[in-house]
Amino acid sequence: MVDKEKRPLHIRTALRLLHVYFSFARGMTMGVRAACFDAEGRIFLVRHSYIGGWHMPGGGLERNETVEEALAKELREEGNLRIIGKPQLVQVYFNTTNTRRDHVVFYRANVEQTAPRPPDWEISDSGFFRLDSLPEGTTKATHRRLAELRGEQEPDHRW
Repeated sequence: MVDKEKRPLHIRTALRLLHVYFSFARGMTMGVRAACFDAEGRIFLVRHSYIGGWHMPGGGLERNETVEEALAKELREEGNLRIIGKPQLVQVYFNTTNTRRDHVVFYRANVEQTAPRPPDWEISDSGFFRLDSLPEGTTKATHRRLAELRGEQEPDHRW
């Protein structure tokens, strides 16, 4: 492999322009979510102030951020959650809920909550729930992901 810095300037410039072009021509967004389980086997769900329903925590990736860095950040921000061990990659989904260019990287993680998560402008409510007593309003996508994790249905490619 050629060291990027040893490439001629015109090659580096052309590659940079190609990446800029692809960001417009093939632009897509990527997010991360996780099914987060505590030591009792309960799942952590959040209710956002700006969208209805109970969801698994997650959010979008920022520039220069890896998927696992984004995952750890979002779980910390949305639930004061700390990942125990290594999260397990489950699936990458195409999400057409709001746009036709979004992908969600989905993980399963064991977590512990470092402090209760008080409501704020983004997260109106959150908590751990037993799988047999999920809160009313849990989204269809959350139910589908849990059924996939239990092996009750094949993973879909769409969120």
